[in-house]
Amino acid sequence: MFQYFDKIIRGTEKEDTLVINQYLKGMIGKRFSLLNYYKEIPVSFDARLLSVENEMAEFEVHEYQAKVIGIEHKTLIYANEKSGFQDDLYSEVFYVNTAKKKVILCKFGYAKIQANMRRFVRVKLDRPMQAELIFEDSIIQAGVNNISLGGAALNIMSAEHLVAGVTLNLFLKLPDISSDEIVEVGMTATVINITGDVAPFTCILEFHPEKHSQQQIAYFINLRQVEIIKELKELKS
Repeated sequence: MFQYFDKIIRGTEKEDTLVINQYLKGMIGKRFSLLNYYKEIPVSFDARLLSVENEMAEFEVHEYQAKVIGIEHKTLIYANEKSGFQDDLYSEVFYVNTAKKKVILCKFGYAKIQANMRRFVRVKLDRPMQAELIFEDSIIQAGVNNISLGGAALNIMSAEHLVAGVTLNLFLKLPDISSDEIVEVGMTATVINITGDVAPFTCILEFHPEKHSQQQIAYFINLRQVEIIKELKELKS
């Protein structure tokens, strides 16, 4: 989840932890908004601070939050405007009990949550969606790992000639979750970044779809979002 925020160090990490713990001691009984992600879907509910002892803080949390915290072993805390606390926080998880809806957080630090800057809902795919990149005279086979209305992250085996700023033709093979059919959606896209030293490389694309293609992508994302939320609800503690 470290891709969702930037760490901020005000003094030293130890000093920041001590200051945050001292702050939390004065906030017992107050409510905070936590943030985690499950397959790129934000999970954010209010949590009540129960106690602070030995640089650890116990919170009463929502069941779904507890489930995802148990997976990520970390959580983010939005800045509490009412208290005058200006920075978001991150923390590691010492203990989580989903059945009792309790978590104990530790190793606090300051953060700047970047996920709020997202323009579109993003969803992670359990199985990579197939896609084709058409660049010059080459067809590059790719697998889509996550997708939003604005773009996607793809796995490719060859990144030759693909650099940031290149515009190409893209064909997504969208699986229709409701019918098990494949819908091919075409559009232009721009390469934002290529990462990785060896194959498979990650290719970040920005979409430029026309209206019909955008509607097809939105339909797929909505179905996938419902699927992920249902999976989270049914997730074993």
